[in-house]
Amino acid sequence: MTRPHVLLSVAMSLDGYIDDRSEHRFPLSNAEDFDHVDRLRAESDAILVGAGTVRRDNPRLLVNDPRRRRARLARGLPEFPLKATVTATGDLDPDRLFWHNGDRKVVYTTDSGARRASAALGGLAEVVALGPEVDLARMLDDLGGRGVGRLMVEGGGAVHTAFLAAGLADEVRVAVAPMLVGQAAAPRFVNPAEFPGGPARRFHLEDVTRVGDVAVLRYFPKRGAEAGPGEAPEEDPGEDRA
Repeated sequence: MTRPHVLLSVAMSLDGYIDDRSEHRFPLSNAEDFDHVDRLRAESDAILVGAGTVRRDNPRLLVNDPRRRRARLARGLPEFPLKATVTATGDLDPDRLFWHNGDRKVVYTTDSGARRASAALGGLAEVVALGPEVDLARMLDDLGGRGVGRLMVEGGGAVHTAFLAAGLADEVRVAVAPMLVGQAAAPRFVNPAEFPGGPARRFHLEDVTRVGDVAVLRYFPKRGAEAGPGEAPEEDPGEDRA
């Protein structure tokens, strides 16, 4: 079974924060970058966020540009990508916008969390139990079985950390905003974890793009994963990421 290509997408401040401590989502990016993210969503088969992001940010996670939605339909795809969330506890609020916008939704959770999620959501989403703990590899296998070839992961920090710690991220898109948050308790891109290869591991930097006043960096963690400090990563001649 082929697992999807996993793209982690994040916008962060110069000092590595993805939000501030206020009750409302702090806009780190700009209009041009939001449009670029919308294009990436339209190119994806599924979009995933953690349950904490659903609770805190109340996102709709839609493709906003109607031209991109029409283009998806013209290619024989659903108007919107599948929307997925992952939760260990199954603690989900059925009133969140996530459940009432777009097309198909799926919840990935634990065996115990599945009972709670099913009771909370009713028929708003399909609930998939991954075992006694959240198993991201098993989740990717399930998504691959659903025909998902490209998965876009939009956070939050705990989810990004889990994918990177498990070595399951194929691409990382980082939009760096020209500002400093400076609040120690504010959420960061990733949390402390044991990452494969530790601090000596260097990702492959594919490109850097200026999007207004934001710098967008694209990294491929698996390409050059064995390279040590100062060593050139090996290129896979059969791999085309363009």
